[in-house]
Amino acid sequence: MPIFQLQHDNFDFPPVSLAEPDGLLAIGGDLRAERLLNAYCHGIFPWFSEKPILWWSPDPRFVLFPDELKISKSMRQVLKKTPFTITVNKAFKDVIRHCKTSPRAGQDGTWITSEMERAYTELHQMGFAVSVEAWQDEVLVGGLYGIRMGGCFFGESMFAKVSNASKAAFISFVQSDPQLKIIDCQVHTEHLESLGARFISRDQFLSITRENMDIFQ
Repeated sequence: MPIFQLQHDNFDFPPVSLAEPDGLLAIGGDLRAERLLNAYCHGIFPWFSEKPILWWSPDPRFVLFPDELKISKSMRQVLKKTPFTITVNKAFKDVIRHCKTSPRAGQDGTWITSEMERAYTELHQMGFAVSVEAWQDEVLVGGLYGIRMGGCFFGESMFAKVSNASKAAFISFVQSDPQLKIIDCQVHTEHLESLGARFISRDQFLSITRENMDIFQ
């Protein structure tokens, strides 16, 4: 199938059914808020390390349902000791900066470009991008950020400076929000699989998100 080229003045995307087997759907465009929000509404997200921008919609989709959250015995012991203070939207810019700069095993660089950092900070100011922070002795030691639309959370990245900090932030976020129906993990990681994330079909994913996004109510 062809890879679609997005136009600067058109925020529409081709049908996700036309994506490549690896999920790649389109290239180009920009990261303006209108385009990003339209992408998430249709099960599409940007993921690239340098221009052009690449837009993806994998099938199957890796997700976590809050009622399927798994907490290991060892993690329960960690949480019982309450070593972290968890907050929401207290330090969004710091969280995305740490996600951008934290070294990751097997990766030489980061996919969170300066353009992406600015774009998601704008979405945060608009009320769509959310951060969750883990603090230890008033120092930010872990966290995550993503896009929140109604009962759907589209996870983008997480970081940890201290062991289990990002897990604690994620678990607290999932457990403390009864309105949350689905967490989009986008692509498979062993870290999220250990917490209960699993694959579902793209059609099922789109059906669930459409039912639970405020924008469609």
